[in-house]
Amino acid sequence: MSKILIIGGGPAGLTAGYELSKNKDNEVIILEESQVLGGISQTVRYNGNRMDIGGHRFFSKDDVIMNWWKDMLPVQGAPSYDDKKLERDSKLSEGGPDPETQDEVMLVRHRVSRIYYKKHFFDYPVTMNFSTIKNMGFFTTIRAGFSYIWASIFKKKETSLENFYINRFGKVLYGMFFEGYTEKLWGRHPSEISADWGAQRVKGLSIRALIKDIFGKIFKKKNRKVETSLIEEFWYPKYGPGQLWELVGKRFEENGGKILHGHKVKGINLDGKKITSLVCETETGEVTFEADNIISSMPINDLVASINAEVPEDISRIAKGLPFRDFVTVGLLVDKLKLVNKTKIKTLGDIVPDCWIYVQDTGVKLGRIQIFNNWSPYMVKNPDETVWIGLEYFCTEGDEFWNMSESDTVTQAISELKKIGVIAEDTKVLDSHREKIKKAYPAYFDTYNEFDKLQTYLNEFENIYFVGRNGQHRYNNMDHSMLTAINAAEIIEKGGDKSTIWSVNTEKSYHESKEENK
Repeated sequence: MSKILIIGGGPAGLTAGYELSKNKDNEVIILEESQVLGGISQTVRYNGNRMDIGGHRFFSKDDVIMNWWKDMLPVQGAPSYDDKKLERDSKLSEGGPDPETQDEVMLVRHRVSRIYYKKHFFDYPVTMNFSTIKNMGFFTTIRAGFSYIWASIFKKKETSLENFYINRFGKVLYGMFFEGYTEKLWGRHPSEISADWGAQRVKGLSIRALIKDIFGKIFKKKNRKVETSLIEEFWYPKYGPGQLWELVGKRFEENGGKILHGHKVKGINLDGKKITSLVCETETGEVTFEADNIISSMPINDLVASINAEVPEDISRIAKGLPFRDFVTVGLLVDKLKLVNKTKIKTLGDIVPDCWIYVQDTGVKLGRIQIFNNWSPYMVKNPDETVWIGLEYFCTEGDEFWNMSESDTVTQAISELKKIGVIAEDTKVLDSHREKIKKAYPAYFDTYNEFDKLQTYLNEFENIYFVGRNGQHRYNNMDHSMLTAINAAEIIEKGGDKSTIWSVNTEKSYHESKEENK
C-alpha cells in the first residue's frame, strides 16, 4: 500500500486526493490548515446569504476538466429561479436536475463582466464598439486608434507587464483600462511586474483578437476559436464553488480518504533527496506523518522554510522573497443599486446584469465588485428585494487596510460605492460581512525572476509534487490548478516526467484558443 500525504484542501489538493482515492491500494490523507475546504474557491455562508471568495467561473478549454465538473455536479435540466420568473431562455441539459427542487446541480450562466470607469460602463475585455466610442468620446477614440497603430508598428521589448499591455492595446487604452487597475491589484506599477503575468492571464487577447471575435459573431462562423476571456457562458454550482469542493471532499472520504483539518505543516524531514515525513502543528501539539509520496499546494516560501535540513542560502533567499498579494472581501446586503440596467438582459429587480464589475477609478481603493444575485439567485436569501454584493480589495497582510477593524472597512466600502455612483445616499445597507484571505495571489516581481533556480532545486526531491496556485507560485485559474493535480496523481500511479506538472498553462497549444460550435 502506498501512503500519500496531500498538503492543502483547495481545488488542487482535493482533485489529487479524489483521483488517488479511486485506487483502494492508496492510503491518502489531506492535511488542511483551516476548518474549511476549497481554499480561495470556498463559499462563505453568512446570515442566509453566500459569498464566493474571488468569483469563480466554471469554464475550461480542457474537456477533461469540464467532464470532471459535470460528473460531480450535473448540468441543469430545468430553468433556474430567475430564468423561470423572467422567462429568459436558458441552455438545458437533457435529463439534468431541476435546480428548483435539487441542490446538486450546475447552473448555466450568462457571462457579463464590465469595466466601470468615470461612471461609464465599458465591455470587459475592452471592445471597440459604438458604446465604447460613445463613452470614450470621439477624440479619445481617435487617439486610442492611432496609439494602437503606433504600438503595432513599433513594438516594445516585453521586459515588463506595462510593455506587454501597450503592445496589445496601445498606450492610450493601456492608461485608461490597465495601468491603474493593475497597480491596485499588485501594489506595484506594471513597469515593475514581469510580463509573465500578462502572458499567462491575458494570453492571446488583444485588439486584433477582439475584432476577430466580433466578425466571427457577425458572420456566425462555425467552430470559431474563442479566447477564454471572451467566453459568454459558464457553469456555476447552485450554491457557489465551495459547494462543489465540499462534495469532492465528501466523495474523497467515501472512497476511504482522510481529511484532517487544523493541521498546519511546519516541518519536512528528509533522508537525502527523499522526504520521509511531515510534521504538523495542531491544537493539541505536534503530529508526525510518514509518507511514500507528497503532493504540496502550500506556498513555496513556507514549504522551503519548513525543510529540516540545510537549504542553500541562495535558494532560501529566493523562496523567502517570493511575493504575494492578500485579499479582503466586504459583503454588503443593500436594498437597491444606483446603477441603471441599460442592457437588454432581464434581471431580478432590474439590477445591472454583471457578475463582475472592474473598478478602474484610481480615486478609490476598491478593485472589483461581484453581484452574487447574478452568479446564482440561490446565493441570496431574498434575490427579488435585496442585492448581495462583494467588494474586493487587494492589500498586503499587515498593511493599514488589512489591519482596519471590520466596521471601519465596511464604512470605507460604503463611502467608496457612493463616491463612484454604485449606490445612492439613501440606499439602505441591511447587512455586512468581511472576509480576509492570506496569500490569495502569487505575484510576479521581487525574486520571481529567479524562480527557475528554485524550481530546479525543488524538482530534485524525488517524492514530492507541486500543484496548484501557491504550490507552483503561479497565478493559475481553478482548471489549471486541477490539471496540475491530475498530472501529479497520474505520475504517482504510473510514473512519468514531473515537468508535465509545471508545464500546465504554459504551452501555446494549450491556452491559445478553443473551438466553439455555434
